[in-house]
Amino acid sequence: MTDNGHSTIAPLKNVAMCGRALDRAMTRPQHLPGMVCFYGPSGFGKSFAAAYTANKYQAYYIECKSTWTKKAILAAIAREMGLVPATTMYELTEQISNTLVMTDRPLIIDEMDHIVKREAVEIVRDIYEGSHVPMLLIGEENLPNDLVKWERFHGRILDFVPAQAADAGDAKVLSKFYCHKVSIADDLVTEVAKRAKGSIRRICVNLARIEEETLSAGKTEMDLPGWMALKKGFWTGEAVVRKEYVR
Repeated sequence: MTDNGHSTIAPLKNVAMCGRALDRAMTRPQHLPGMVCFYGPSGFGKSFAAAYTANKYQAYYIECKSTWTKKAILAAIAREMGLVPATTMYELTEQISNTLVMTDRPLIIDEMDHIVKREAVEIVRDIYEGSHVPMLLIGEENLPNDLVKWERFHGRILDFVPAQAADAGDAKVLSKFYCHKVSIADDLVTEVAKRAKGSIRRICVNLARIEEETLSAGKTEMDLPGWMALKKGFWTGEAVVRKEYVR
């Protein structure tokens, strides 16, 4: 994929880790379980990595919503497969399982936490038992602990793979990847990564802000001392403290 002549997939650690997790499930010996869980805090780029992995491995991919019922989850998977969803949940489960067997394509379920909260985990297990295709489950930091409640499901997980916090290396990749009009020095990139506390999303927000403010200042290069001199600060996700006005 490209965007104005540039690739839209940055080679970040979590992109590679997500792909390896699914690949392990796809190449496992058949007597081993075929579900893997990729989990971590919000902002670590899990969904970005999952979408890329789905494209690379031609996997079916759904991103669950908080409002979805059990039937809505099944219907969404069926539509992702290009099917006309069946009427009953039983028929939907059979429809999905049979299609997975025939196409032999993996299934990626993002925002798995919503399925856990809906206590709909068993429908995912039913689909797995009916097809035995590799499945990649994406969720938040506590997903592995949340799944312990469902012993039969938990026992079918091949591996739990934690997403990694973004570091200065990832921030440097992102700066080269997205900042085409401004050159950002390594000392500033390193500080951005430090302030972002592992979040890919916050790194991207800060890099975009630095590029915008640098151009506004009539420059095409920016380092840490120069950025501090502008007194623009960094986006850390924390709300700005309201100043008290003196009357």
